[in-house]
Amino acid sequence: MCRWLTYTGSPIALERLLYEPENSLIDQSLHARYGEETVNGDGFGVGYYGDGALTPAVFKDTKPAWGDRNLRELARHVRSSLFMAHVRASSGTAIQQTNCHPFRYGSWLWMHNGAIRGFGLLKRDLVLAVDPDLFPSIEGSTDSEVMFFLALTLGLREDPPGAVARMVGLVERTAGVHGVDDPLQMSLSMSNGESVWSFRYSSDGRSRSLFHSANTQTLRHLHPEVFGAMELSDDARIVVSEPLRDLPGLWVEVPESTYTIVKPSFFDMHPFKPVAP
Repeated sequence: MCRWLTYTGSPIALERLLYEPENSLIDQSLHARYGEETVNGDGFGVGYYGDGALTPAVFKDTKPAWGDRNLRELARHVRSSLFMAHVRASSGTAIQQTNCHPFRYGSWLWMHNGAIRGFGLLKRDLVLAVDPDLFPSIEGSTDSEVMFFLALTLGLREDPPGAVARMVGLVERTAGVHGVDDPLQMSLSMSNGESVWSFRYSSDGRSRSLFHSANTQTLRHLHPEVFGAMELSDDARIVVSEPLRDLPGLWVEVPESTYTIVKPSFFDMHPFKPVAP
């Protein structure tokens, strides 16, 4: 499917996570170990929040991430306290820039690994459920972007976990009408520039992998040779679809049907359950 990461904490260069770890996101674009596809070469995207900017910057391309010189240049020079990155393996929709993650609306970023089974059959009903005022902002043809705009329609800006629960409930109800079993597979991450929410869920209870990093104090204690000199604030966290390094105690797996919340000096996990719309 896809591989992605979200970072929040003290400002760091994007390359510290995109390129430097032995199983970096760029390495995963060619040699993923946890996903259904080893190669995620159908495009990439990064979204990052800058000081004082009202909306995040987004850089996307349809080329494979592992060979893109512009991405390497940007990652070396851009520092951010909150950024997302995604490498794509298409589940059937076109390889085009507007289909690359993360998707942006206002201050929000959204990226997804997984798929809606039978999306071609369900697409008309799901798209028509998007708020008419939001509909013109849909640029691509993916199920991931439709999920984003359904969540916006269902209250994402006021109640992010509740909106995602209602979006999932709507997808599963629509699939039931069309006779599609176990329609949704997702690990997703989203942010408004202040907090980060990440979700692990699937209709069949066999979700794609999702991990978060241990707290900074633990990392420095366990692996001072790696993290001792890194400019990480005490509240820094990384959420990933696949671990970036193979180090004991570094990663904590997010349980099935669970979502996490990360914001300055706060981290928590909660059970996730769809809500019928």
